[in-house]
Amino acid sequence: MSDTRNLLVEIGTEELPPKALRRLSDAFADGMAKALDDAGLAFEGIQPLAAPRRLALLVRALPVAQADREIVRRGPALAAAFDEEGCPTKAALGFARSCGVDVEQLDQLETPKGSWLSFRAVEKGRATTELVPAMVETALAGLPVPKRMRWGSGDVEFVRPVHWVVLLFGAEAIEAPVLGIPAGRETRGHRFHHPEAIPLDSADDYIRALRETGYVMVDYRARREAVREQVVSCGRELGGAALVDEDLLDEVCSLVEWPVAIGGRFDENFLEVPSEALISSMQDHQKYFPVVDGDGKLLPSFITVANIESRDPAQIRAGNERVIRPRLADAAFFWDQDRKQPLSARADGLRNMVFQEKLGTLFDKQERLARLAAAIATLIGGEPAHAERAARLSKCDLLTQMVYEFPDLQGIMGRYYAAHDGEPEAVALAIQEHYQPRFAGDDLPNTATGRALALADRLDSLVGIFAIGQPPSGDKDPFALRRAALGVVRLCIEGGLDVDLDALLREAAGGFEDGLHAARAVDDVFDYVMDRLRGYYQEQGIPGDVVDAVLATRPTRLLDVDRRIRACQAFRDLPEAAALAAANKRIANILRKAEQAIPDQVDETLLSDDAERRLAAQLAALRADVLELMERGDYTPALRKLAGLRDSVDAFFDQVMVMAGDEKVRANRLALLKQLATLFLRVADMSRLQH
Repeated sequence: MSDTRNLLVEIGTEELPPKALRRLSDAFADGMAKALDDAGLAFEGIQPLAAPRRLALLVRALPVAQADREIVRRGPALAAAFDEEGCPTKAALGFARSCGVDVEQLDQLETPKGSWLSFRAVEKGRATTELVPAMVETALAGLPVPKRMRWGSGDVEFVRPVHWVVLLFGAEAIEAPVLGIPAGRETRGHRFHHPEAIPLDSADDYIRALRETGYVMVDYRARREAVREQVVSCGRELGGAALVDEDLLDEVCSLVEWPVAIGGRFDENFLEVPSEALISSMQDHQKYFPVVDGDGKLLPSFITVANIESRDPAQIRAGNERVIRPRLADAAFFWDQDRKQPLSARADGLRNMVFQEKLGTLFDKQERLARLAAAIATLIGGEPAHAERAARLSKCDLLTQMVYEFPDLQGIMGRYYAAHDGEPEAVALAIQEHYQPRFAGDDLPNTATGRALALADRLDSLVGIFAIGQPPSGDKDPFALRRAALGVVRLCIEGGLDVDLDALLREAAGGFEDGLHAARAVDDVFDYVMDRLRGYYQEQGIPGDVVDAVLATRPTRLLDVDRRIRACQAFRDLPEAAALAAANKRIANILRKAEQAIPDQVDETLLSDDAERRLAAQLAALRADVLELMERGDYTPALRKLAGLRDSVDAFFDQVMVMAGDEKVRANRLALLKQLATLFLRVADMSRLQH
């Protein structure tokens, strides 16, 4: 077994951006793994490590050197390497000279294409210590850093100024500069608890030495779980349960090297403000974890995570309690001020807020939504008047002080203000719900009015932006149309909205000015939404050929598409599916190449062969039941019935000449195949299924 050691790389910096720390750490490990792979250095694994003032990683079981490798160079063909007398030609002499040997020291290489002169040599593998510094530089250069800093008088750039570098290969220090800093074996501890240098005997000492001596938990994932455990425990001590937002947990973990959770309290009077506003203030501004009771109601408590183990935690608690008061007072002030005028009074202000230069203002968008949401509500059994009213209030809370200060509360505050104004409950709820789903996995609206408005909002944006020629391109999607399209998919399928997408898109297009020619964009938007289905079903384990088979028939109701796809997936798993898919492909080719009119009905008097009579009889017996099932959307049992035709279809193609010499017989057999194919096509194009 080859000699291996653990490699430690640590880049000590000033405080790194907390929201980017985890991404930087993972990218550093990925870049180093690629560099090692490219160099042919196998390793057991890489452990990414990160804290606010350092990016580090441990490479486990790394060989001390590259393996030696044989180099084979092919020279001229033997026929060109020697003349008739067997003397080496200029080609052979030149090749030998380029290899640094005499012609006699060259080998012969036999291949199926001929014989060649060749040179074989063993290239000695380089020591890992020679390769590591350049690999580290390459991995650091590839980090996702949008803007790099330069410090001092040098030209080196990085995300933050670098103060120290550690390169340890086992117990051996690799003495080489990285980012302009000489590497060594001394790390640094906590900025306050242990700012002095900590010498490391080997790479294996790193995590332990920082924890036991330096007051630094350098393992990001372990530190994150420690923060979670402390916060949860502190929440219990405060008489409730901590609300642990995962993004906030990441950010707090990226702000502290030595986490210490401390609970605090605030004035109960602030609980008169909507809890979402208080929570947003605590989480966004203060990086605090809120606390709720058993019913999920906010308690007048919070949890902060300090980056120091204080001798007097009460001082830290008191300081944070002083800091939180003015923050919550601001939220209370915004709440009081915003309610002094009704939400509807803010609508005119939206005339000054541009949605998109060519598509008008947010006021214009609200007016379009009022028309479209009312139409959708009518289709899905909702109340059109409520949908129209909710649409005309849907963006008004963007002009409130609360939403200006806490943008993530848009919709939520609209619901509170609408309820305060005495709007119907369905209207108030829809204002909040129309933003749902905000992201993958988010909840859908619970009310019909909310679903109608949510669907209208997304369809309006999709049609409008496509109409002005700005669809998503590559990574550019400034209007989040991918998310909007996926929202349409989820609202219709998971929300059970049995609506015609093509018809709704045309309805949406009708809301734009005639000069925009929005109707021209409908087909492109329809295809764009349908394209999202491939990824949507892939996440559910349904292969792309099943989705393609259904979409090939261009159904326009997404809920119906879902039923077809699930029926097609179930059919695909049947033992008869492969043969029938192949038969459908054969039928499609035959019908496409037919050079005559094909009747819609089969003439039983023209059926002569037993195989075609049997298929026709079975098809006639099944057809009414299958059509009835399909009309109800019960595609799975319908396809199971059609799967029973497998033996008859096989016998037909084995025993019957479709392209018979008699024109009437030929047309009749084509009609039989057309009837069969048409039944399958009412669900999907089965010829596209792959087995």
